[in-house]
Amino acid sequence: MADKHEPEDSYSKNQSELTYTFENGQLSCLDCDVSSIPKELIEDYCNITSRLDLSFNLLESLQGLEHFKFLKELVLDNNTLDNSVDFPVLKELQTLTLNKNKFSDLTDLLDKLVASFPNLTYLSLLGNEACPDQLSSSEKDDEDYQRYRYYVLYRLPKLKFLDSTPVTSSEVSEARRVGPYQQVVRPKAILESSESSTSGSPTNVYSPLPSETQDMETADHKEVEELNVARSYWGKNRSRYLGRNSEGNRFITDGIL
Repeated sequence: MADKHEPEDSYSKNQSELTYTFENGQLSCLDCDVSSIPKELIEDYCNITSRLDLSFNLLESLQGLEHFKFLKELVLDNNTLDNSVDFPVLKELQTLTLNKNKFSDLTDLLDKLVASFPNLTYLSLLGNEACPDQLSSSEKDDEDYQRYRYYVLYRLPKLKFLDSTPVTSSEVSEARRVGPYQQVVRPKAILESSESSTSGSPTNVYSPLPSETQDMETADHKEVEELNVARSYWGKNRSRYLGRNSEGNRFITDGIL
């Protein structure tokens, strides 16, 4: 193994569980089924790596990436990264590719990229749900993708290359004008927000039954018995007014009737 303080300029290691190469500041660890950045790579190469390629793995976390302070290019294609991942602040990073991962919320992702990579000039998100291209969904069209580009360029104005296409000056100008209005509101987020806002309040359910009948349906056995007794007692003692003894009848004569 290369010494972690003085690693070789060109180095290759092959083991059944881990395969990686390092040459001229470029570190690659491909198709090793790792779910996080191997500790060995962090300890031995974090201070001398300018390009890191961890494609075709099972990455779910980027813990340890914060130690690669001099990183300028990061390739994370074909992994299982999603919106739960945290990106460390890497001020030197210029190129980031996240193709074919599981990012679904574009706004959330861009919030993190803006905060973590202030000098990003190349970004690729193809194959993610957050990127409305035909790789992620056959239902998306060119207009959907163009709106996406305007919004990304509005949030990341330093980009010179987005996905597979260079950024044009006309796109930058249009992004400044319409970018703020291109944010896509996810229906799922709206639904969850609505559910959370009403979860604490009781729901009034309409019923055509009289309130007394509804009480019978919701009352327990003891309450039902008490309600029946009260109803029976009230029914037996209810009086019927006939008007025979009314004092007002004294003033009504036969002629009036």
